[in-house]
Amino acid sequence: MHFVSENFGASKLAEQFGVKGYPAVFVDGVLVASPREFGYFGEVEGSGRYAPWRSEASQAKFRADLTRMIDLILAGRKDVVARESAGVTGDVREIERIPDFRITDLTGGTVSAERLKGRAVLVEFWATWCIPCRSTLKWLGDLKQKYGDGIEVVALAVESPEDQIRSTVKSFSPDLHWAIADAGVARAFGDITAVPTLFLFDRDGRKARIVYGAPPELHDSVGKVLDELMR
Repeated sequence: MHFVSENFGASKLAEQFGVKGYPAVFVDGVLVASPREFGYFGEVEGSGRYAPWRSEASQAKFRADLTRMIDLILAGRKDVVARESAGVTGDVREIERIPDFRITDLTGGTVSAERLKGRAVLVEFWATWCIPCRSTLKWLGDLKQKYGDGIEVVALAVESPEDQIRSTVKSFSPDLHWAIADAGVARAFGDITAVPTLFLFDRDGRKARIVYGAPPELHDSVGKVLDELMR
């Protein structure tokens, strides 16, 4: 066994299998459990094999399945593992347009797709415990300052205590729309399985870019797309 540290969003193994969230479990190069198996943000029951993940029974089932897969690999039966895992994919439902969402921000105002019409829109899902999210949130504030009224930036926190969210946002630009995403909003964006996840929409509300994680080229690649949209 060896451990490899990768920047989420820049994993070659994840790219090979189309995995865009976490957790994902590979055994000897075979994807045996994808993010959907553990359930999506906000799910109570869930439809994955190990959802809801907080359930002790679900965790016990995962441990048993993983142990069996490893035993098969060690016994030279990788073909069985590959065959049984053939239906496991990393696919996520990607939206093509900004969803018709409506949410109350941290100031008590309303943020909605309707009110954002006519401008490029950046939507960032983040969490207080997510270290890579910090640099992305600062960068989003810089983009808002650069483009002004030409863009709207919506920062939606998930799986984080409200007091920590309010404390964290004090360190970043007040010009962003700060809000706490509930399960309904997360599902409207195609289900959120990882943070940070960034959505960029053009002035007509069409998807221009979706980025999962914080790959090293995030700022440059999204910046180029945004520059093009602003012309």
